[in-house]
Amino acid sequence: GSKALCMQRETLEIWDRIGIGEWVAQRGTAWSVGRTYFQDTELFSITLPGSSADHFPPFVNISQSEVEQVLVQRAIAHEQITIHYGQTLLGVDQGDASVTLLGASSGGCRITGRYGVAADGARSQVRKLLGIEFPGHSHADRFLIADIRAELPFPAERRFWFDPPFNPGRTVLIHPQPDGIWRIDWQVPSEFDLDAERESGRLERRIRQVVGDVDYEEVWLTVYRFHQRCAQRWREGRIFLAGDAAHLMSPFGARGLNSGVADAANLAWKLEYALTGKGPESLLDSYSEERLAAARENLAVTNETMRFMAPPPDFRAERDAILQASRTDPSARSAVNSGRLATPMVYAGGLFAPHRPDDPQLVGSVLVDVQTADGSRLRRHLAGAGGQWLALTTDHGAPEVPPGVVGLADGSSAVRAVYAPDGRTRTWLIRPDGYIAACTEPRAAEVRAAWLAGLAPTEV
Repeated sequence: GSKALCMQRETLEIWDRIGIGEWVAQRGTAWSVGRTYFQDTELFSITLPGSSADHFPPFVNISQSEVEQVLVQRAIAHEQITIHYGQTLLGVDQGDASVTLLGASSGGCRITGRYGVAADGARSQVRKLLGIEFPGHSHADRFLIADIRAELPFPAERRFWFDPPFNPGRTVLIHPQPDGIWRIDWQVPSEFDLDAERESGRLERRIRQVVGDVDYEEVWLTVYRFHQRCAQRWREGRIFLAGDAAHLMSPFGARGLNSGVADAANLAWKLEYALTGKGPESLLDSYSEERLAAARENLAVTNETMRFMAPPPDFRAERDAILQASRTDPSARSAVNSGRLATPMVYAGGLFAPHRPDDPQLVGSVLVDVQTADGSRLRRHLAGAGGQWLALTTDHGAPEVPPGVVGLADGSSAVRAVYAPDGRTRTWLIRPDGYIAACTEPRAAEVRAAWLAGLAPTEV
């Protein structure tokens, strides 16, 4: 089944660093328009920002399961990765310099490393063994997903309904997928029974109300209940939590999978620096600080979405009044919340330099992936840096950079339009995960100081 399926541009850029970004973009179904309806009235549409400078579309829909298969195949082919199948984790043993995972199988399993990353999902056994609490709440209503294959005259867009004729009083979301597959996501009552729905013929009628009389094939059906939870801490000694093991949130807005991939990108380069001595071990503390802030922001956004989509009793009348007013009053539509789509976290403080008043406000943000003077893209230069930092100087002169930083001098108009719109030459320090850590004057001492601050601000 499709499971999570909306992958944002920045996730594609992360996939591109491991060689599958182009494949995912071409295999998936690109979309950039989302429409929201109340009953039979379209309230508004949004067109996600993009330009000819963007290499990837704003969103691509592709099954999480399909991407996972490709990732597993790449892992199998990697000489430094071993996959242990059929294991049940029984214990975790931490020492001063190592972590050991104890597994149960026919031959037993004992894996030791310097660090461990628990990316073992919502029911994380590692999180439980470490005694890390996972506070939050679970939503009362349930949701039915049907992936169906059919030739439908639907646009390749995200379409969301409040109180449609084909699911009165609740919501429906429709998303396109590759190979003529469509995801239909109905909000259903808490007592919903899929087997009873099928046996009674109600499932067939439910689908027909959406697709009409065309032939269709059921590809996958599931019923789920969403959760809003965040682990109390994301690091325990030498073990880190990531993805669903660290946070769970409503899927409306596509913030779950995308934030999990961002967790991995944030942690990966810091682990590599700590393991190889390129940076201090204390650098790893910033993973929890940065990604916990991102999770809290995502949970705040999705809490507001779900409050509107499935309002509590004390808000339902107000929510319904907003929807009714939105039919004829455009000013009421700004209060309608059908899911605020995922955007990359913008960081402040910590390892990120303070904003300088005369500079473009880019520090703490993901780099803008402009075309560079040689015809390639800025992210290609970052990937070519081999896990090192990139210092982009908006001039054609060779930048002065410390060891461990790769310099790129580019005074082309496309680069300067974003990174030096006022014409003043600057050096931008970009971390291996694509985030801009600092903007400095293009002098060796200042570049070095900013780089060191981005690794361990207390040690500068």
